[in-house]
Amino acid sequence: MAKQTCSHCHGEGLRPSWGSQERPCNCVLRGIFRACHARFRYCASKEKYLSKVTLEPCAGKDRKRTWGRRDEEYMADFCLVSRRYLSDAEYDIFRFHFLLGADWKLCCRRMKIDRGTFFHSVYRMQQRLGRIYRELEPYSLYPLDEYFGGKIRKQIANLPPPPEPCVVMMPVRTALRPPLKQAA
Repeated sequence: MAKQTCSHCHGEGLRPSWGSQERPCNCVLRGIFRACHARFRYCASKEKYLSKVTLEPCAGKDRKRTWGRRDEEYMADFCLVSRRYLSDAEYDIFRFHFLLGADWKLCCRRMKIDRGTFFHSVYRMQQRLGRIYRELEPYSLYPLDEYFGGKIRKQIANLPPPPEPCVVMMPVRTALRPPLKQAA
C-alpha cells in the first residue's frame, strides 16, 4: 500500500514516531482510503440485479446463519462511518467530491474555498478515514477480503490443554489359519 516515491517512508509504509514505536505512513492511510472508495464505487455502479443475497455463518452458541446483502451493507457502512467521524464542513467536501463525483473546481465554487484549502482538507480526510476504516472495531472496512467474507475470525476461549493421550496395549495378533482337512 505504500508509495515507492513517498518522501517520508521511502516506500516502506512505516514512519518513526516519538517513541520507539513506528506508525503507518500517511501514504498508506490514503491508499487504504482509496481502496475502500474504489470498492464503494464498484458496489454503487453494479447493476442492481447483480446484487446477491448471501447466507453467512454466525459465530456463537447457536451457530445459526443469517442472510445479508454485502454490497449494500458495505456502501451503508462506508457512508455512515464517514459521516460519524467527519465534521460538517469536511463531510460536505466528502459528499460532493467522493460520493457525488464532483471535480475540485465545482467543489471549490460551491463551497467558496480556494484550491489549496480543498486539497489539504481532502488529504486530511483520506488519512483520517483510512486509519478509521482499518482500525474500526469490531469489524473494520479494510482489508476488503475480510469484510466480504474471506476470513472469519473467532475468539478462542482459554481452555486447559487437552489431556495426554493414554496408551492402550493391544494384544499381539497372530495369523488366522483355517482348519485343514484331516488325511484318512
